[in-house]
Amino acid sequence: MCLLFFAYECHPRYRLILAANRDEYYCRPTAAAHFWEDHPWVFAGRDLEMLGTWMGITRSSRFAALTNFRDPSAQIIDPKSRGMLVNNFLCLDESPERYMLEVAKNRTLYNPFNLLVGDLSKLLYFNKQFSKALALKPGLYGLSNHFIDTPWPKVQKSKLALANYIENKTFIDPQGLFEILADTELAQDHELPQTGIGQEFERFLSSIYIKGAEYGTRSSTVLLIDRNNHVIFRENSYIPGQEQCVEVDCEFDLTN
Repeated sequence: MCLLFFAYECHPRYRLILAANRDEYYCRPTAAAHFWEDHPWVFAGRDLEMLGTWMGITRSSRFAALTNFRDPSAQIIDPKSRGMLVNNFLCLDESPERYMLEVAKNRTLYNPFNLLVGDLSKLLYFNKQFSKALALKPGLYGLSNHFIDTPWPKVQKSKLALANYIENKTFIDPQGLFEILADTELAQDHELPQTGIGQEFERFLSSIYIKGAEYGTRSSTVLLIDRNNHVIFRENSYIPGQEQCVEVDCEFDLTN
């Protein structure tokens, strides 16, 4: 996952309004979001190479999402799969706080990452460079491949678009969020961050939706959780060279 923007506990009807794009190499085998056969309470996509995932939710309200942190100089030898950080939280039954303590203790085993985990009572954020997780307060947030709310162009643009879209709306139509996620406009060169990958690649990665020859946005996801604990999870998975996308549309009620 390379971009998430979300409204957390700041809308009268919805606990969470979240939109996200997952960017990855097209050749990496992936399964679209579904209830997992081995853990049937988990609804998420799946990386078929390492069997982890980038974002998911359970029937009991456990939610987790991950982005990589862009720092070429901080890559380690033989790292554990970051996708398992999401996978393990969804499949286990530890509290978000206890789980993040374990993540903090073992963070050096992974390449740089950002992690969100939570349930109906809280949402926590952790970065590998931190010693402990942060509890997020109600508000609008954006997360790409740096710290949460780092003012990269795509983060600022998507947050502003989200704020404008949900303002004065009682009901949220996921299609409006998918339109934000489909924005392919590149940032201006003077706006680009410098993360050690060169200006050309920074420019290529600067749009909300990335479209390249071998790498780009693989899926777009909208997740809504209303105050009656009803979940709407919609996902569009994109196949290079094909006009149509694979659509997932799932709704269910959260249970204790």
